[in-house]
Amino acid sequence: MPTRDAAETTPDDTLPWYVAPLPTRLEDLALRLAWVIAAINVAGTVFGFWYYRIQLADTPLAAWIFVPDSPMATLFIAASLVAYKLDWDADWLHALAFFGCLKLGLWTPFVQLVVNGQGALWWGMYWFLVLSHFGMAVEAFIVHRYATFSVPAVGVALAWYGINDLLDYFLGVLGGPHHTLLRAELGAEAPHALYAHDIAAACAVALTMLATYLALATHIHATEHRR
Repeated sequence: MPTRDAAETTPDDTLPWYVAPLPTRLEDLALRLAWVIAAINVAGTVFGFWYYRIQLADTPLAAWIFVPDSPMATLFIAASLVAYKLDWDADWLHALAFFGCLKLGLWTPFVQLVVNGQGALWWGMYWFLVLSHFGMAVEAFIVHRYATFSVPAVGVALAWYGINDLLDYFLGVLGGPHHTLLRAELGAEAPHALYAHDIAAACAVALTMLATYLALATHIHATEHRR
């Protein structure tokens, strides 16, 4: 089966730094190691579902897909890299991967460092969560090398993560909200009335908006360059 190579994916030097912040050499290396990175993300997905096992046990089955946001993001980027290597036309998947890795890759470290703190969590697990999620944010910025971020594709990603924000923080549907439990909410009588909940919600919505802007900015700059 034919596969694509990093050499076939030419970097667009006209893109502004804020949509393509990684050095070209790092992008090229990541694309050459796409299979390895995809496998690492699959392993991260499996670990993530295990990590969420307690919260999933208290969640209705119909809402499970909305709870493990980070494992879903690593699943999206793994599938996106496989689609890239096999030259599949899946721009909607690439957009989901970009949104998910950027959003959860920044949201989780922010919440852990600013809202949660280490608490009773083992320090090794705490820093693993922080640093591995930062890695997700970094890998989000290799997607532009093979994705077009078409408006329909960005619309799919915005719809998915917009619905996630609504169900995670604002709507009590299917036993929700369904966001990752915050340390301040454990044992609280009205957990979703806490300031910590508001901060986490504001960060999530802001990152969804940021991902939308960056994806569309990438599409617009690339389209103008091709004219």
